[in-house]
Amino acid sequence: MNIKLHTPKSLQAGSGMSSIKQFLLALLATTISIILTFGTAAIIDYHKKKAAKKEMVMMVLNDFDKTIEIVEKMDSGLCECRRLQQEIAIHPEQYDSLSMSFIQEIKNWSIVEFIETTERIFSSSIETFSTIGDVNFVNEVSDFYFCRSKYKETMLDDLKKNVTFKEISKSLKSLMSIEFPEYAYMNSTFLSDMKAYRDRCMLMMNISQEDMAKFSEQHMSKKAHADRAAIDEKLSKEYLESQEVLKQAREKLKD
Repeated sequence: MNIKLHTPKSLQAGSGMSSIKQFLLALLATTISIILTFGTAAIIDYHKKKAAKKEMVMMVLNDFDKTIEIVEKMDSGLCECRRLQQEIAIHPEQYDSLSMSFIQEIKNWSIVEFIETTERIFSSSIETFSTIGDVNFVNEVSDFYFCRSKYKETMLDDLKKNVTFKEISKSLKSLMSIEFPEYAYMNSTFLSDMKAYRDRCMLMMNISQEDMAKFSEQHMSKKAHADRAAIDEKLSKEYLESQEVLKQAREKLKD
């Protein structure tokens, strides 16, 4: 006698449901794994791009600050030249004693040069624009560098060409012919415009003064600043001493 065993339909259905459940769980696990893999990669990529963007923005703003620092020193010096010129205009008898005071300021602007590395990187690299991704910021930066170029042309180059200590010390008339009030006014205008560009860029990118201070410290320590100041002071002292020795020697040769 052959006895056939039949699996109950309820058990057959249960086995099928179990297989489907296992398949769905496996599919879900695979999907989650894919999402985690690509999602994590996307998050990492996002943060990398965000960090690169901030680094680029900070580099540009740091370049702005270095330029503004130079223009501020020029502003202080030109205002001092204007003051001295006015004092000599009122008291011509002080010409011989005060004319030497122009030496330091003339020396300062004669060696001023803007380092344009950051500007060239910003202007020539397509990656810069894709990294920053803000048209308004890019426009403001471009305007700042155009302003700096005009400043170099109309202020620095003109001063280096037309205003020298030789001219100032030639005669009282030569000193009075120099338009120090105009130079001082133009310099202050350029300085105000540069600061406005810088401030707008900081606001656009949500960069604080604290952020800039930290970035500056990372790229140049306080000791480096102090060393540079000491070197400038030493060079200035040596320059003035040499000028005084030469002046005395030339006076003796006149006799």
